[in-house]
Formats: sequence, C-alpha cells, structure tokens
Amino acid sequence: MEYTIVKSAVENLEPTRVKLTVEVGYDELKPSLDHAYKHIGEQVNVPGFRKGKVPPPILEQRVGRGAIIEHAVNDAVPGLYNSAVAEAGIRPMSQPKIEVTQLPNLTGKAGGELIFDAEVDVRPEVNLPEFSALELTVPGGKEVSEEDVDAKLDELRAGFGTLVGVDRAAQQGDFVTLDLKATIGEEEIDSASGISYEIGAGNMLDGLDEALTGLSAGETTTFTTTLAGGEHAGEEAEVEVSPTAVKERELPEADDDFAQMASEFDTIAELRDDLRAQVAKDAVSEQAVAARDALLEKLREDLDVPVPAGPVEEEINKHLQAEGKEPGDAHGEDVREEITGLVRDQIILDAIAEKYEVQATQNELLEYLVQAAKQYGMDPNQFIQAASQAGQIQAFMGEIVRNKSLAVALREVTVKDEAGNEVDLTEFLGSDEDDDAAAEVGGEDTESADATETDATEADEKA
Repeated sequence: MEYTIVKSAVENLEPTRVKLTVEVGYDELKPSLDHAYKHIGEQVNVPGFRKGKVPPPILEQRVGRGAIIEHAVNDAVPGLYNSAVAEAGIRPMSQPKIEVTQLPNLTGKAGGELIFDAEVDVRPEVNLPEFSALELTVPGGKEVSEEDVDAKLDELRAGFGTLVGVDRAAQQGDFVTLDLKATIGEEEIDSASGISYEIGAGNMLDGLDEALTGLSAGETTTFTTTLAGGEHAGEEAEVEVSPTAVKERELPEADDDFAQMASEFDTIAELRDDLRAQVAKDAVSEQAVAARDALLEKLREDLDVPVPAGPVEEEINKHLQAEGKEPGDAHGEDVREEITGLVRDQIILDAIAEKYEVQATQNELLEYLVQAAKQYGMDPNQFIQAASQAGQIQAFMGEIVRNKSLAVALREVTVKDEAGNEVDLTEFLGSDEDDDAAAEVGGEDTESADATETDATEADEKA
C-alpha cells in the first residue's frame, strides 16, 4: 500500500543517527482504518450479523474504537516509515525505534492526525576521493620459469593421483587416517576416529602437522593447542593423536597419454604451453587482487568514516549466536574492533556502489548462489530455496554489489608495478561496456526485495 506523507522532519541526533518525525492526516490513514474494520470484523462474533458483515458502529461498540485505531496504526506505520525514509533520502542501517506520539480521534468522530517518531542508525556521508587521481603500486609480474610450469603440472597430476599405503613415518604431503581425543584438565571434551587428513593442509588444529610429522601408523603422541570453535573456543586443550594408516600419493607419468587423459591436448608439450599461459595469467590475477586490497586499505586510511553503534551491536550478537553464546557475553568485546572495521568497510563500499550506480544482475546472483552452495556442500536448488525462505537473498545481492563496486572504482585508478610500469587489469576488472552487456544478457537488474524473490525463483529453475 502506498502512502502520502503529509509532513515529515529529520533531526540529526548523532552523525550516524537521526530522528524522523512523521505526520499523517486522517484521510491518508483511512484505507488502513477500513482494512482494520474488515479484518477485526472477520474475527468477531456478533449475534445477528455474519462475520465480516458487522457495521462499523456495532463493531466499535463491541471491541472499542481504540482497538480499531491501534490495529490500523500497527498496519500502516511500517509503510509510512518506508515512504518517509524514501522522501527524506536517508539510508537506514538498522531497525528503527518507533514511538507513536499522537493517534487519530478515539471519540468516534473522523479527524485528527497520526504522528510518530522513528529513531534509526543511518549511513553517514562518505567523501570519496577522485579515483582517477589515485595511483597504486603492486608487486611486479614475474617471468614464467620451467619450475613454475612443473609446479602447475604437478597440481594437475595430483588430481589424477592414487593413494598408496606406505610402511614409514609420515611426512609433509602424506595422507593419514587418524584418531583424535581432546581433553581440558581431566575432562574429555571431544573425540573422533577415522579422520582423513593431508599433512601440511593446516586446516584442522594448530600444531597437528608438527605432531604427525615423523609419526608411524600405530604410534601415539600428544600436543597442546588452542581450540578455534565450539563452546571451548579460545581454551587450551591437550590433544592425543594416533595415525592408523599412512598413505602417499603416486602421480601418473607426465607424458602424451596423460595430456590426452587430463586435457584437450594431444601432447605433453602442448599441455605445458597451456599451463605456461595459465601461470602468466595467475600472476596478473594476483596483481589484481593486490590492487583491490591496496585500494580498500588506502580508503580505510584516508577516509574518516563514523560507524553507527546499532549495526555493530547487531553483528556482534549474530557472531555470539553463531558460537552458541548469549548476548552480552565477554567474547563480544574480543571481536568488537574487527566487526567495527567490517561495518566501516561496508559503508565505504556502499558509498562507491551508489556513486557508480552499481547493480547485480540475475546471472551474477545465480553464480554467487551456486558457488555458496558448493562451499556449504549443498545442492544448489536446496540452498537457493533455503536462502529465499530465510530472506537472505537481498543480503547476498548486497555482497555482490559491494565486491563489484571496488572493481568498478579500480578501473579508474592508475596501477603500476614496482618498476613503474602501468599494469593493465581489464581482464580481471571488466569494463563499463562489459557491465552493460551483462545486464542485457542477464535480464533485468535486481534492485528491490520483491525483485530478489523473483530472482531466487528464476535462479532455482536455472540451477
């Protein structure tokens, strides 16, 4: 339902918080009042009248005019607030705190105004620099050596390798099957068996790689580590580890047969030439990542961006909830600085997105959702449906736009290597023309919550 605001005023309480006072005439509220009469009438039994057919005067006698006014106001305020926000041009970053200060007439006579105040955290103004005047320095590109090609080839061979058991002590790169038991003091807090792990991966427990190196199947050792997750996160624990099997990966021979099996090429020489081009491309890709990081870091250093307290508290509470902790837990202070920085980054990137009118296309949303589904090990269809039902699609689109906005800004920045040579990152940053073409191919741009729900359905079908 669309509303016409009779009068609204914005009062700046803090650099990142405002109070919005909204006044709405009785006539503008009448559609909500009519809806309230109908909705309440459908729920009230009045002798002699069918549900939904109770005349307003009789309904007022039965439930009171005040209850009907309250129902209408509760129904209307969210839409009135959104209309006032759009009219005032503010950018909310948290849920508003709303207080109704005046209601329409409760005496049974038409007339009177609805007046309410809404306090809300808002995105502050960000004075972005002229990006075309910026110059960034990134590490220089390197000459591709045969050792680089060999390493790339070994990565490819590893994907076709086989694991073979060995009767020796474990070393870096080996795969082990192991049993784990963690204790704090005398209490066993966790245990697991039959876990497969690659020594050197470093993605399980600090100190595990060192403990396993030199250990043979059937042997046991213990080490001390700091737990990173769960209810004992941050605590030190003694971990007993026992490998039950040690395996090494045997790689296939790098010959023409392997090239034909693992690629579109007929000879190993052709495959090596392609891998050499990939290594060169990877080097430029690393420069693009370095340039993005350098630009964001420069913006962090140069811009004075006040951060609203509300969004920071909301993110801290989400973090605590994800770790099974209650709001107000002391761990919240440990992550406050980090989360404040993340919210500040979001403000900066949103300002860039607004400056360049960056939008996300349906195809970009689909690609993001499919990749996210892979990270969670979920079927894309199920992940998209779950995200849509949880109302997360709009948040995902915000992430896409923020990531894209930094690349769009970087297109205007001069990027040079350490030798002073200008670096062309067009292949990785794209161009305005590319964006226009993607928008045409990808369909309508998604800009609203309603549009995101449509995108979720279409993305589901495409996935």
